[in-house]
Amino acid sequence: MNGCLCIHGFTGGAYEIEPLADYLRSQTDWQIEVPTLPGHGKDLALDGVGFNEWIEKAEEAFADLNEKVDNIYLIGFSMGGMIASYLAAKYDVAKLVLLSPSRKYLNLKQITLDLGHIIKDKIAGELEDNFLYQNYQHKRGAIPFGAYIEFLKCMRFTKPYLQEITCPVLVAQGIQDGVVPYTTTHYLDKEIPVEIEVIYYYDSKHLICLGEDKDVLSAAVHTFFGKKEKAVSNA
Repeated sequence: MNGCLCIHGFTGGAYEIEPLADYLRSQTDWQIEVPTLPGHGKDLALDGVGFNEWIEKAEEAFADLNEKVDNIYLIGFSMGGMIASYLAAKYDVAKLVLLSPSRKYLNLKQITLDLGHIIKDKIAGELEDNFLYQNYQHKRGAIPFGAYIEFLKCMRFTKPYLQEITCPVLVAQGIQDGVVPYTTTHYLDKEIPVEIEVIYYYDSKHLICLGEDKDVLSAAVHTFFGKKEKAVSNA
């Protein structure tokens, strides 16, 4: 039996990746797990939570799933992509999917464009329909400064493991991502020692599983998992 472990992003929760998880559940008989990292979820409680707790939670979820299935597929979104990369380097994994992985972060050009849309919607009285604004409002004041420090620590900890990945890798990246520049894939291509498959989604922002391309993305991930290929060295 196959299993799939999905890891969400920083300050997020299972909801960020649930549409993809639900699609895979509908198309397979796999056991699919989407754990919530400590301090995360719809009600954030990140004060005093260290990045090591996020790593430990992901490893615990992996170990639990590994006891129940024969093969594990990993999916990681944003920070979860870096944590998933760490797991893929350390353990035996069938395939790895990275969704908007936060190897690099803050796309200032796209952030400026998104702010422009928010201002236009405010003038038009349509802020209630602006998903980016509503997501920001929900998290505003709930993220202590120390949590950002822990995020940076997590990035420093997981980055070296990119060079130790040996399984097939798919990277899905939104062109309009305001958090992770789509050029991040260029760094990943140099650092991951196997040839990676990259798919760009023009209409997608950072929350790629919740965006315009979510259905196409879900199908692409399912197709990737079904391929019989082996990882090819990128050296």
